[in-house]
Amino acid sequence: MAANALDRHLALVGFMGAGKSTIGPLLAERLGRPFVSIDAVLEERFGASVAELFERHGEAGFRKQEEEAAADVLARMPSAVIELGGGALGSETTRSALAAHAFTVHLEVTVDDAWRRVEGSGRPLAGDVEAFRALYEERRPLYGTADEAATDLDGVVLAAAGVRFGPHRELEATAVVADAHVAELHGVDALRTVPRGGAAKTVEEAERLWRGLTLDRSATLAAVGGGSTTDLVGFVAATYLRGIDWIAVPSTLVGQVDAAIGGKVGIDLPEGKNLVGAFHWPARTLIDTTLLTTLPEDERRNGLAEVVKTGLLLGEPLWESPTPVQVRSCAAFKSGVCLRDPYERGARAQLNLGHTFAHALEAASGYALTHGRAVALGLLAALRLSGLDDEARIVDDVLAPERVSVDRDAAWTALQRDKKARDGEIRLVLLDGPGQPHVTSEIAPARVREALDALIA
Repeated sequence: MAANALDRHLALVGFMGAGKSTIGPLLAERLGRPFVSIDAVLEERFGASVAELFERHGEAGFRKQEEEAAADVLARMPSAVIELGGGALGSETTRSALAAHAFTVHLEVTVDDAWRRVEGSGRPLAGDVEAFRALYEERRPLYGTADEAATDLDGVVLAAAGVRFGPHRELEATAVVADAHVAELHGVDALRTVPRGGAAKTVEEAERLWRGLTLDRSATLAAVGGGSTTDLVGFVAATYLRGIDWIAVPSTLVGQVDAAIGGKVGIDLPEGKNLVGAFHWPARTLIDTTLLTTLPEDERRNGLAEVVKTGLLLGEPLWESPTPVQVRSCAAFKSGVCLRDPYERGARAQLNLGHTFAHALEAASGYALTHGRAVALGLLAALRLSGLDDEARIVDDVLAPERVSVDRDAAWTALQRDKKARDGEIRLVLLDGPGQPHVTSEIAPARVREALDALIA
């Protein structure tokens, strides 16, 4: 079964009334993919509605046409969001084509909700409630062949990105590398442990893991810990034996809402943050929000900075929501952006709102400054340059960032080496308004330096 929808079609299956035709176009827009309804393909091909095709050819004849259309779309089109009819999985040929070309999500619905939505719609197989219920039960085993199941738009996006919510003890991996403190606190059976925080993201720690592992290419390496742990282990997995599978199990709020999602992994150098890294999408990201119950307050606030960032990008006050809602909403947002742009060639750049300044401050501090505190300051700078005083006040009120004592010239040098710079030009993510990010290199260096200096005590 496929692990995610990266470089594959994303196919929606489910019983009639599940909402495939409603969620499908929204999903396609979110992922930047075309939307294809197999029913619509058939209607255009034969110049008749699905109901008319049923009447002309009978269900068996229609299913044959549906099978041929699905096979054609799955084999020939670039990655798309594809909606299949409720009975499409009855074809072994279609199931095989989905396995070869798509990540398939079953959009779940109860039989009562399905009937309520389609009663009186004129659908060929929705005329009698008892026959409808019998058909629902008949098809349920077929939907179990899907790669994942979901009930709403965010759920489909999370499933497509390989993000699962569940107990961390359900983790299955060949070997586990864990933050030493997390391993002790939660009883994680780890093959290797690494230091807490940024001390893990070094060449020395990566080399220690490379030299200590004795795995083959079929192995799966798991990372249990905060963003630094998942960054390090993901990078080691990307480079060990030229790449093995890995699983991220983030134990911090910053990891669950941001760092462990999307496949960007790496280590730091004294000259800058994440200057050495790779794109290596995890086979799975397993999120257990109960791990957050032992999180110290300062670590929770670190993660809250990423929640505020995501809320500003979405134009929604996510920072006002309960923690489980924050985690799911932020994870779904980042998953969608990263599926749309897995290698940061376009839309994904928006996720760096505030991070150009944050990374410069972290590097200038010798990585003594926590990521969340740095992001809070970076958001202030980006919002001030965007002319959004109200949003800057939100950052002040929610995160209360304090200026830091670092060398101004060292911070400026690090900012100029930011990995998003092109041809020597500094590229910043700014906002035209809440939910309206854009990337620009048109801010004069003197203004950028002034905004950076304002963050330094």
